[in-house]
Amino acid sequence: MNENFKSGFVTIIGRPNVGKSTLMNHLIGQKIAIMSKKPQTTRNRIQTVYTDKDKGQIVFLDTPGIHKAKNKLGEYMVNVAEKTLNEVDVVLWIVEPSNFIGAGEQHIIEKLNRITTPVILIINKIDTVQREKVLEYIDTYRKVYDFAEVVPLSALRGQNTDILIDLIFKYLSYGPQFYDEDTITDQPERQIVAEIIREKALHALDEEIPHGIAVSIDKMTKRKGKNIIDIDATIVCEKDSHKGIIIGKGGNMLKKIGSNARFEIERMLDAKVNLQVWVKVKKDWRDSDFLMKNFGYRKNEI
Repeated sequence: MNENFKSGFVTIIGRPNVGKSTLMNHLIGQKIAIMSKKPQTTRNRIQTVYTDKDKGQIVFLDTPGIHKAKNKLGEYMVNVAEKTLNEVDVVLWIVEPSNFIGAGEQHIIEKLNRITTPVILIINKIDTVQREKVLEYIDTYRKVYDFAEVVPLSALRGQNTDILIDLIFKYLSYGPQFYDEDTITDQPERQIVAEIIREKALHALDEEIPHGIAVSIDKMTKRKGKNIIDIDATIVCEKDSHKGIIIGKGGNMLKKIGSNARFEIERMLDAKVNLQVWVKVKKDWRDSDFLMKNFGYRKNEI
């Protein structure tokens, strides 16, 4: 075993839409966390693994965004995010480039003040602002918290992401490899398939509906002797009116969601996919412990 091998757990936090999933996908080099401009995209902790055979292994936990909860799903998501902060070796906090520290950021600073874990501040999207402005933004944030490191980068363009990896290793201890080199995620395939379908629905639908949708995979089987996988999935929404919008005129919207999802699932599974998607209404599922558990959000895993 390599004596200089380091390993540890790193969590990525930040308000919704700051680019957490984009960064994770760039670092790992494969799409795992789903991406959308709508809030509440990432609902479970997604575990992804970065391995460098000379330096070590970083296990990333992408948490749901920290925000003030409005319902049981919201509470679940916030609890997952906050519990993670104390259990990891390094916290990466991603913010957008700005001189203004809003209420959402203040709320996160309050949480960080309660932990002893080293925090690396990432100022993302620097490709969208003038370079000289970046120093001002760093200064603004340094005044409110004692960060271990501050890294300005662009997750989308891959600027400074290699520097970030080196800085993370600086704070990890020497230790064993947790996963094989070829492991990139511990997410079960069914869960990733459900997330891909949910992502395509988020992209296609109006602002109001996506919060209230979940996806369950009812069947996922490989045909004997053929590289074909049959998948039955259900999109669950909260209102009858939402169901109509998700299906669309003549079923067009549902067809679009299904074909976009199928294309990506085929790439991921490296197989032909026969995907059938239905829509069901379950009123207020986000406030039902039973239904939340049914859709994969389990309290005992928090």
